[in-house]
Amino acid sequence: MSGIEGKVVAITGASSGIGEATARLLAQRGARVLLGARRIGRLNALANEIVEAGGSARYQALDVTRRASMQCFIDEATEAFGRVDVIVNNAGLKVDEWDRMLDVNVRGVLHGIAAGLPRMRAQGCGQFVYCASRFAVHAISERLRQEAGGDIRVTVISPGLTESPTAIARAIAFAIEQPEDVDASEIIARPTASPH
Repeated sequence: MSGIEGKVVAITGASSGIGEATARLLAQRGARVLLGARRIGRLNALANEIVEAGGSARYQALDVTRRASMQCFIDEATEAFGRVDVIVNNAGLKVDEWDRMLDVNVRGVLHGIAAGLPRMRAQGCGQFVYCASRFAVHAISERLRQEAGGDIRVTVISPGLTESPTAIARAIAFAIEQPEDVDASEIIARPTASPH
């Protein structure tokens, strides 16, 4: 039995890349996933794919720059699955989209914390995972770790230059499946040297 099996995982930015790969991998390992992003068509296709493969998935439109949208997303996870065990704050933008970068990469993470932390505190456990190499989010995550208490784990994953989104999805799965008394607080994923 995997440490992931049966967990409820809410994933932002789930319509492509790391979020999509993470949703597939965690669902294959028995997680119940709620997918959030702006591209509903892609979320619908991914949720259907997961369900057809025997997994459990739901999806909802999500704009992480709006706190109310993030709150609705976490509420949906709780209503659909009864709880929220893990929030993967994965939504992000490419460098050429600087105008929205702070809203998504920093405020979006803060909105995820604001929406999820009260639920996790009420449950007595939970975990936040964030995938980025942004210093502001690293600082936010470290402060959250200090203030959230011992029952809520916080993991920062810095992707580096990896070959595929699946490599980061495996790092996320690794963090989630650790025993409750182990906090994988920071994972830096780097490609191994070429065997040639």
